[in-house]
Amino acid sequence: MIASLAMYDRPEIAAANDALWAGIRDRLHARGLAAPHTLTRGEPAYWPAWTAADLVLSQTCGLPFRARLHDRVTLIGTPDYAVEGCPPGWYRSVIVARKDDPRQTEAALQSARLMYNEPLSQSGWAAIWQHFQDLGLCLPGGSQSGGHRMSALAVAEGRADFAAIDAVTWRLLQRHEAFVGALHVIARTRPTPGLPLIAAQGADAATLFECVRAAIADLDPDARHTLGVQGLVKIPAQTYLALPIPPVPAQIDGTQ
Repeated sequence: MIASLAMYDRPEIAAANDALWAGIRDRLHARGLAAPHTLTRGEPAYWPAWTAADLVLSQTCGLPFRARLHDRVTLIGTPDYAVEGCPPGWYRSVIVARKDDPRQTEAALQSARLMYNEPLSQSGWAAIWQHFQDLGLCLPGGSQSGGHRMSALAVAEGRADFAAIDAVTWRLLQRHEAFVGALHVIARTRPTPGLPLIAAQGADAATLFECVRAAIADLDPDARHTLGVQGLVKIPAQTYLALPIPPVPAQIDGTQ
């Protein structure tokens, strides 16, 4: 069996994530449902977990869900991180640049160096692609960093000029990373459904939803603050699927 909550996991909040999982696990056990004792971390916590036949619970990103997973998993619910300017369970990205960069508008960044975390990221790629589309601007194809923290760090160190960072991740970076002092937000993308919780196909969605909801509600206030999670909401799969799937960065040449 596999369970993972890796999307916002980092050393400073690992204990809070473990406490959340313990609450979920114990409630599942109380209902006679099997669940692993500990969370899976590292690379196995992502695609190997999401596609596992014995996945008990994991959190994925909206773009992988609609592009590859929606017909292979059970949608459970979406954690609410109380992102400013967003409905419960929704989120957005912040577009960050260096404070000392004279290019402080999206139009000025059309010829700058974009850093994105990966092509199948809603917040790091799809959101900024849609943002530039909405403005009628050309988005440079950019370079891949492998993660939001690496994207932000690349901008801070001058190896890139701007990036789109998940608003929840940005909150965590502001708390725990000194290098973000060199950055500031120049724009925010439109809200989209947040990172959904999923289980293997055929899972008991109603029971899992209730166990997660209760575990979040019963979290110690300090742990809830550490994670930033406020509750659990139901967002229909069709709301995720209604969003466009962007072209991969390799297809973008700045002339779209």
